[in-house]
Amino acid sequence: MNPHQIVIVAVMLGFMLLPGTRVQSSSDAPSPDEEGFAFYVLNQIDRQYRGNSSHGILEMSIKTKHWSRTLEMESWSLGQDYSLVKIRKPVKERGSATLKAKNELYTYLNKTGRTIKINSAMMGSSWMGSHFTNDDLVQDTKLATDFTYRLVGSAFWGPKTVTIIELIPKKGRAIVYGKIQVAVYEGSLQPAYQLFFDEDGKKIRKMEYSDYRQSNGRLFPHKMVMKPFDKSGEYTAMQWKQISFDGSLQKSFFSVHRLKSL
Repeated sequence: MNPHQIVIVAVMLGFMLLPGTRVQSSSDAPSPDEEGFAFYVLNQIDRQYRGNSSHGILEMSIKTKHWSRTLEMESWSLGQDYSLVKIRKPVKERGSATLKAKNELYTYLNKTGRTIKINSAMMGSSWMGSHFTNDDLVQDTKLATDFTYRLVGSAFWGPKTVTIIELIPKKGRAIVYGKIQVAVYEGSLQPAYQLFFDEDGKKIRKMEYSDYRQSNGRLFPHKMVMKPFDKSGEYTAMQWKQISFDGSLQKSFFSVHRLKSL
């Protein structure tokens, strides 16, 4: 597995833990044949998943070649710099938690009572056994500004049509991908999928979005599935069970003390 991942949305954990601000109606968007269309779409995705604050319950299902597991988690977020995730189920792992505070990452293991600060050597390790890494939680890449991009065209995705935008990392950006393809549905401009390629043009991962619903006036996909191409049949799926926004969370909530006491 490639040890890095772009935050979309906060791509998956950034995306899943920080769904966010109200965005403009797609009726205000430039048409696909206008110069500013790609920037508009990518900027909307960046803004949509970098919100003020959120609190919710989500389920993460992991399937590998040798085993599968499902975790229920409670999450809190503030902006794009602070998030806290605590395991609720299964019982044997209840209370274990992960804290992101700006560029620092901590994990609390309830079984042992230990708090571990994730160092650079551990960033490539799997997060909670999933197809995401510790590094996924601290990336801060913006689609609209850290890439050059062009419209590739349209294609059918299921019964609907998607518009595909190809992104190439700008020089000097700490991005390991050779390119990314972002597909959005015509009309709603909601993300349909993202394809990640290595520098040789080989597909590495695919992120698929589904279950589009409104939550507190925000339309966003409540389910995301990451599939690695080098591990057939494996995936990690994230599903929001409930979510609320714009609570009274403060930065002080996201502390190592809170990590242990929840």
